[in-house]
Amino acid sequence: MEKILEPALPGKWSASENLAHVARYHEVFLERVDRILKETNPVFDRYRAEDDPQWEAWRSRSYKEVAGKLASLREMLVARLKSLSARDYARTGTHPKFGEMTLALWLEFFLVHEAHHLYVVLQLVRR
Repeated sequence: MEKILEPALPGKWSASENLAHVARYHEVFLERVDRILKETNPVFDRYRAEDDPQWEAWRSRSYKEVAGKLASLREMLVARLKSLSARDYARTGTHPKFGEMTLALWLEFFLVHEAHHLYVVLQLVRR
């Protein structure tokens, strides 16, 4: 279990913290989906865990708690996305670096971000 908790390098996140970040970002992404669906082209700040007031609580949770919350949030996200129409996926929100993006592109961006962190988790637990 220590492999999951300890970072590989000083100043880097542990596998558990990377997983907590993925779970927390599910919450953030669900909020962004709702804003994109309700507002006309909302503008979002770049998400940085270190600037998130909820990050410390998330990173201090046990691996099992994070994994359970992640599974629940993933179910919520999948259900939400399945309910959307092609018109919904064409709605836009603005990212500070990438500019105006459709919800479909936001989803792709979310998945790439998630994949990066899951890859880091895999590397850390396989050492």
